[in-house]
Amino acid sequence: MSPSSASPSNVQALWDRLSSWPGGRWLFTVLLLRRVPYSGSIRPRVVELARGRCRVRMTDRRAVRNHLRSIHAVALANLGELATGLAMVGALPTTVRGILVGLEISFHKKARGRLEATCACDVPHVTVDLEQAVRAEIRDEAGDVVATVTARWRLGPVPTGDAP
Repeated sequence: MSPSSASPSNVQALWDRLSSWPGGRWLFTVLLLRRVPYSGSIRPRVVELARGRCRVRMTDRRAVRNHLRSIHAVALANLGELATGLAMVGALPTTVRGILVGLEISFHKKARGRLEATCACDVPHVTVDLEQAVRAEIRDEAGDVVATVTARWRLGPVPTGDAP
């Protein structure tokens, strides 16, 4: 079976199943954070997930703040990385795997209030190992970009015998 004809990832299938239910987006996020516990430190909320697209929100609270009374740089990196991972890896067929191999973040202004990371990316046809750069923008409630995150994902076919 070729990657393009394989079933979508389990992440996307779970989102598709739960997101239309009352409380389904919240439940999806809870289940996601059981699988990826570190991301729970920012208490993200997935609000959209589609092939190559994702929107994730987080709320400003004391636990994610720095000494400048704004959201900490690493919390912003966490939010951006989560958005890129869901957009890219969530859209891959089950015959392809991905792992983060690089992360770069640029800060544009102090981040305060509710933030939303958006990511839209092309999902390549993967037959051999390759790297794909994926970019997320993090905006505040006024719509201003507070940070941009570029993640490098290494994608490759799942070795024979490892596929679900």
